[in-house]
Amino acid sequence: MAKEYSRTQRVGDQMQRELAQLIQREIKDPRLGIVTVTAVDVARDLAYAKVFITVMGKDGQKEIEQSLEILTNAAGYLRSLLGKSMKIRTIPQLKFMYDESIVRGSTMSALIDKALAADRKLHHGEDNE
Repeated sequence: MAKEYSRTQRVGDQMQRELAQLIQREIKDPRLGIVTVTAVDVARDLAYAKVFITVMGKDGQKEIEQSLEILTNAAGYLRSLLGKSMKIRTIPQLKFMYDESIVRGSTMSALIDKALAADRKLHHGEDNE
């Protein structure tokens, strides 16, 4: 019987919680916006971890790239702090990536709202005739 919740998922979830706190507490760069760690995808051998983030209030590509660069430069420091707080033998190499799902979701939601408003307007126009 396969495990419902694999070790890599557990490690990823713990890393997500720890990194969210560490980024907020330890990274003091004023150029870095409010970073949310949305997911951590850990490789099966625990050698690498993709850390997906969103940056609140920073919509421009330049600001997002700057935030990713700051986090990439701090990856070694964050990894050493993770090593002190987590009880695993090896801490994965961190690769920070921007998570576009939230932006895509809000764009889709706006399109749906626009279509519903147009549909309501069309149906109310037929009722008045």
